[in-house]
Amino acid sequence: MASRGVVGIFLLSALPLLCLELRRGIPSLGIKDLVLLSGRMFLVLALLTFVISLATSWFDSCKPSQVHPKEEEENEKRQRLVRKKQQEAQGEQASRYIQNVLKPQQEMKLKKLEERFYQMTGETWKLTTGHKLEEDEDLVLDNSSQVSFETANREAARRRNLPKLLTEIPPPTPQPAKKEVPNLPEEPPETAQEVVTVALRCPSGHVLRRRFSKSWNSQVLLDWMMKIGYHKSLYSLSTSFPRRPLEAEGGLSLEDIGITVDTVLNVEEKEQSGQ
Repeated sequence: MASRGVVGIFLLSALPLLCLELRRGIPSLGIKDLVLLSGRMFLVLALLTFVISLATSWFDSCKPSQVHPKEEEENEKRQRLVRKKQQEAQGEQASRYIQNVLKPQQEMKLKKLEERFYQMTGETWKLTTGHKLEEDEDLVLDNSSQVSFETANREAARRRNLPKLLTEIPPPTPQPAKKEVPNLPEEPPETAQEVVTVALRCPSGHVLRRRFSKSWNSQVLLDWMMKIGYHKSLYSLSTSFPRRPLEAEGGLSLEDIGITVDTVLNVEEKEQSGQ
């Protein structure tokens, strides 16, 4: 705006000069001279306009550089204050909403859930406020609590009585006598005469085999049964087919009790007399 005003002033000041020159030199000037004169005038005016515009723009750019930072700082301070006030107002509104709306709603929901739970469990008496105890009831409760407290103290004192330390060393417990395992005679060779193979079918499902001589005492079968872990007081021997108990005692030989060929015997548990 300032540059335009300056240009206008120069134009107005140049018009009278142009008129005077034209009056003085009208008889001697031609059309060509007028054109040249007007061109020179326009060039001068253009140069002046350009110089003035540069000067005014530089002046305008220098002047706000000193004032603009202060204005920006003031604007930032104002914006910060406005934002702070807005945040405080929003925080107050949120706290009021939580205090006046959300908390009562949550308390009502919890109360309804509690009532429903006690109604389902049949403990609606917990929802009542109860009644105040009278003086007599207070005395009864105090006496009962005192008695229970005394009994609890007695129980604790009785439990704290530790057993006395043993001053005498107890005698060593006698070790149980080892069971005597009967010794079996060595097996006769397979090529020997009058040799039979006896198989024992145990209750566990295992089958054990051993060679015996027909002339040996039948007690050797019971000794073999005891050696593999089945005592003769609890278990007995019997033939598989036909099933019959084997009388292996009495000084009889294997041939006497009927074992003349390879035989399978069953180890069976004896029937208890109390059953």
